[in-house]
Amino acid sequence: MHVCVLGQGYVGLPLALSAAEAGHVVTGYEPDRERCDKLAAGTSYVEDIPSTRLRAVLRSAAYRPSPDPKDLKGFDIAVITVPTPLTDRAPDLSCVREAARTLARWLEPGATVVLESTTHPGTTRDVLIPLLEEGSGLIAGRDFHVGFSPERIDPGNADWRLDNTPKIVAGLTDACLHRVKTFYDSVTDVTVPASGLEEAELAKVFENTYRHVNIALVNELSRMAHTLGVDVWHTLELAATKPFGFTRFLPGPGVGGHCLPIDPVYLSHHVKARHGQTFRLIELAQDINESQPDYVVRRLQDALSSRFRRSVHGARILALGAAYKPGTSDARQSPAVQVIDRLRAMGADVVVVDPHLPEGSRRHIPFAGATGATGAAGATDAAGTAGAASGESVADFDAVVLLTPHAEFDLAQLADEAAYVLDTRGAMTPAPHVERL
Repeated sequence: MHVCVLGQGYVGLPLALSAAEAGHVVTGYEPDRERCDKLAAGTSYVEDIPSTRLRAVLRSAAYRPSPDPKDLKGFDIAVITVPTPLTDRAPDLSCVREAARTLARWLEPGATVVLESTTHPGTTRDVLIPLLEEGSGLIAGRDFHVGFSPERIDPGNADWRLDNTPKIVAGLTDACLHRVKTFYDSVTDVTVPASGLEEAELAKVFENTYRHVNIALVNELSRMAHTLGVDVWHTLELAATKPFGFTRFLPGPGVGGHCLPIDPVYLSHHVKARHGQTFRLIELAQDINESQPDYVVRRLQDALSSRFRRSVHGARILALGAAYKPGTSDARQSPAVQVIDRLRAMGADVVVVDPHLPEGSRRHIPFAGATGATGAAGATDAAGTAGAASGESVADFDAVVLLTPHAEFDLAQLADEAAYVLDTRGAMTPAPHVERL
């Protein structure tokens, strides 16, 4: 089939290459010409996609990136994988709408359109389908097929990939579902049919809401435990020995990335806007997780004051990690960046080390061991521009805050050399000068 994947980011590019490797002829539609040029040259900017894999698919001529919407003509399957961000804390479906209008011009009878972008229930039926019908003059479910299949990409996860992660599939009609399932059966091991579009849409936002709420729970637990003088990390280890009815979540500096700070808001905003009801747990979880970077800063401030009788203002602080999770360069919505920004706003001299960020933003401190880690091209220099002086060591800093425990960091050496460490991820062994959040 001629498969068109609209959006060649962390979701669209893996899908496009997998479809090409499965024997389809794939157009990777990406209106960003700079991105298209990189893809055409065989350079991947998505960490989970090695450039060697991209070049192999390019050589086979089964995949072609294009910024030209005319190359969508004649598609059999079109999959929309564009961003659904928040604008002024409200869902922004402008990219989905633009993709629908673009596809409608080339939509032919018998073709199939699938939405993968995360959104609130009703988007496929109430937003996507009307735009496709209006622009094409065709009728969904009669003249063409429509479906929804939520993405489940976990950047940096080598165990669960597109091919072996169960894929939810839904269709407007039974015939639509059959077309959608047939396509995804060719690129994934397991497909899970949903009874309707809205159920599939709700399943996706609930998956991330579940994580968001439970992370907020342990974040608040960690604050309470600190007040009580109880080791929350050991408490969670003890609770995790229960073989039923308990799932272990861990505290941290907050939530970040493409899902948790955004997806639950889509659900709560939609329920309130459409029905005037408040999804109280989501809103409470949002408040807790959004305030967590401030809590980290307060803990660091308290430690500097009680241990060294000095303030954050003028202190030299080493921040380890700017990405939102270990093993990636993704700094979108990263709580680590928020902590760094707050410390700098208070007058601290913050040096950031993150071996996964692009070369221009890496900071080399001897213990950090940033050996050969390659950041994704085009990643934002969210860590700032302050660098460490040549020959500087961890002992030259008043405090260290471990925000993202990348594997490249030598935490044992850090514990030996640092005057004080605030470990926000529970990655280090507690010691008199190593304090866990």
